[in-house]
Amino acid sequence: MESYSYLHLGEAEDPEKYVVCKYRVTTDLPMERAAEAIAAEQSTGTWTGISTLDHTIFDHLGARITSIQGDIVTAEFPAEDFSIEVGSVPQILSVISGNLFGLGALKGVRLEDVTFPPSILEQFKGPKFGAVGIREMLDRPEKPLVGTIVKPKIGLSPEKTAEYVYEAGAGGLTNSKDDETLVDQAFCPIEDRTVKVAEALDRLESEGHRMMHAINVSTRGDRIVELAEKVQGWGAREIMVDVITCGFGAVQALAEDPSIKVPIHVHRTMHGAFTKDPRHGIAMLPLTKLVRMVGGDALHIGTLGVGKMAGAKADDGNLAACLGDDVPYRQVMPVCSGGVHPGLVWEIVRRAGKNVQIQAGGGVAGHPGGVRSGAMAMSQAVDAAFLGIDADEYAKDHAELAVALEKWGSR
Repeated sequence: MESYSYLHLGEAEDPEKYVVCKYRVTTDLPMERAAEAIAAEQSTGTWTGISTLDHTIFDHLGARITSIQGDIVTAEFPAEDFSIEVGSVPQILSVISGNLFGLGALKGVRLEDVTFPPSILEQFKGPKFGAVGIREMLDRPEKPLVGTIVKPKIGLSPEKTAEYVYEAGAGGLTNSKDDETLVDQAFCPIEDRTVKVAEALDRLESEGHRMMHAINVSTRGDRIVELAEKVQGWGAREIMVDVITCGFGAVQALAEDPSIKVPIHVHRTMHGAFTKDPRHGIAMLPLTKLVRMVGGDALHIGTLGVGKMAGAKADDGNLAACLGDDVPYRQVMPVCSGGVHPGLVWEIVRRAGKNVQIQAGGGVAGHPGGVRSGAMAMSQAVDAAFLGIDADEYAKDHAELAVALEKWGSR
C-alpha cells in the first residue's frame, strides 16, 4: 500500500482555508513521527496503512504539519473536514481534540490554540449582547463591573438569596450570580429564587441602582431552552450556563433562540480537568474562542495569577480572545473570579485592564461588617483602581475597604 506524508514543514500557514491548531507535544519519538501520528489520527489515517485511502481523499482532506518549533507542533485541518450545520462544536472538538489525547506513543499532548477560517467563523453568530450590551443594561460605560457570587454556594433559601443580592446591590455591586452547583434543589427552588431575586433587583432599581443577577439554568440539553424561557418569564435579567458540563451546544442553542432575550453568563466549572496540566489536555484559550463563537456574553477566564485558582500571572490570550476584533462577533465580557477580595482588585485591573467584570464571593460575604460592607469594600477597591489610586491610600477615607485590607491584605 502507498504511504502518505502529512509533513509540509516550511510551508506557510493558510488560515483562510484551514483550521490551524497549535499542540504542545511530549514524546520519546522523533517529533516528526509524533506530529504525523496526530495528523493521521485526526484526519485521514490510522495506525496502519489502509487500502481505502487514495490521493483524492488524502490531498483534499488530510491534515498538514506545517511547523515544529521545539515542542510546539502546528497542524492544519482543511475546512472541508468540519460539519458545522449538523456537527457544530461537538464535531469540531472531535477533530482538533479527539483521539489524539489517548495515543500511546505520546506522553502528553495539549491543544494550546486554534484559529478558524472565515468559512467556519461566518456560520456562528457570537454573543447576542456581549460586553457592550451588558454595560448598556447596567448603565456603566467605563468602570470595571463588580460582582459577587451568593455564598454559601448551596443552602440559602430563596428569601435569603434575594436578601444577599439586595445587600450586595445596596453596597454598589453591578452583578451577582448563582454558584455553579445551584440549579433547582429543594432548599432553593429555581422559580421561587428567581421571583424573589427579581423583586430585590426591582427594589434596587427603584432606589436608583441597576444590577443583574445570573440564574443558573444548567440542565440536560433537551430542556435548557425551556428552563431559560421560564426563568426569563419569572423575571431573570441574566442566565448562567456551566458550559463544560452542559456542552457548547447548550450555550449556542440559548444564544440563537429568539425567545431568549437576556445575556448568558458562562461558567467554566470542570475546566481544570483538562486545562490545569501544562503538558496534556486543552488550554483555556481554545475554549474561550469557542464560547465567543457559540454566543456566550460573559465568561470566567480566571484571575491572571491572583486569587485561589491556578493560572498564568499574565494574560495568556484569553482577554484578547474575549475582546479582540479579529473575529466577526461582539466582545465577550471577561470575568475574573475565584478567591478574589478587595485587596486583589488593583492588581487584577493592572493585569486585565478596565473592561472586565471582577467577582468576589467569600471576599464579599466574609467581610466582618457583612454582605453590604463587603460589597462596599469591593466597589471602593474598583473605584480606586479605576482612578489609579493605591488601595491602601484610598482606604484612609473608606472605612469598609480599610477593614477588608486589614483582614485580607493588599496584593
